[in-house]
Amino acid sequence: MFQHPFRFILAALIVSAGTGVQAENGAIPPPPPIAAAAYILMDANSGRVLAEQNADTQLEPASLTKMMTAYITFGELSQNRLQLDDMVTISAKAASAEGSRMFAEPGSSVAVENLIKGMIIQSGNDSSIALAERIGGDEVRFTERMNETARQLGMTQTHYVNSMGLPAPDHYTSARDVATLARALIREFPEYYKWHAIKEFTYNNIKQGNRNRLLWQDPTVDGIKTGHTKGAGYCLAASSVRDNMRLISVVMGAKSDKLRASSNADLLNYGFKHFETRQLYQGKIKLTEAHVWKGAQSNIPAGLRQDFHVTFPRGQYDGLKASMEVDNKSIAPIDAGARLGEVKVTLNDQVIARDDLVALESVARGGLFKRLFDELAMLIKR
Repeated sequence: MFQHPFRFILAALIVSAGTGVQAENGAIPPPPPIAAAAYILMDANSGRVLAEQNADTQLEPASLTKMMTAYITFGELSQNRLQLDDMVTISAKAASAEGSRMFAEPGSSVAVENLIKGMIIQSGNDSSIALAERIGGDEVRFTERMNETARQLGMTQTHYVNSMGLPAPDHYTSARDVATLARALIREFPEYYKWHAIKEFTYNNIKQGNRNRLLWQDPTVDGIKTGHTKGAGYCLAASSVRDNMRLISVVMGAKSDKLRASSNADLLNYGFKHFETRQLYQGKIKLTEAHVWKGAQSNIPAGLRQDFHVTFPRGQYDGLKASMEVDNKSIAPIDAGARLGEVKVTLNDQVIARDDLVALESVARGGLFKRLFDELAMLIKR
């Protein structure tokens, strides 16, 4: 039915807080009851939200904050502005951080890789501050970058004032924003994301276990991050892959460590049981053509920017219908990446996914004769 394989979707089709996605076939039960301040369940590939409650409420993130510190650090590594074997001198501020620590000594030199593992696995506040100081010069400037990055990712309910998540006025995020960040972390930096699955890490002769209980309970879970303060309660962002489908769950404000783990497990099991995700189109390949007026060529190949996935009720694949709408009124010059139309997927006459068709190459203006000829043709067509 579909040309094979592409990404992202805009249409989420979510219903009111505390319920799951609107069932296109009426057969999807509501999500399990979750005793927490907020939660969300999202498909990592399509971006579709499958269940949520209070997902846009601003809450204390505790150490979920470290996910942003990790995201920026991974970006530095990918751009070769930072190396895993770079040595970082531990400042007095970092070494004296309150809360969970990797126990780096003040004045000692620690490799970036160890700081990352200390931050992710041991939830070290000292390692988070050390990385922030290394990348930003100081934690204040690094925090400014955290907030700018949050804006770029579309995290509209987030504001950071530190790099590790200790309570502070105006330091908040939402379950949806955490899921958005988790999705970016997984998709953009798979080579570094893998560290979130490590169960324990030893530094300075002190071995500490990952606080994410699900890593020990479910072999399909490979992250992501826990958080806890008195004000935030117990928080956990988790991700699991089963049968090539990846889900992200975020629970914030649970009453206990055990409850945050069981709540995430319940959400993940609900999502995998009742939904499936398929890649329908591949990105950056020609799916159709659009007509171009006044150009050096009359047609331009159109496709999708990236792989297109669709999430839908399990067993309903044969009911999916895809259509393409192409704008044939484009006038040259046209740059590669310009929007030319839309791909839309429906199930039982409901739109469940859509994405832009874009120009896969540029088209320059045509010669004088071509432009005059097309101008006349456009007048006649009108």
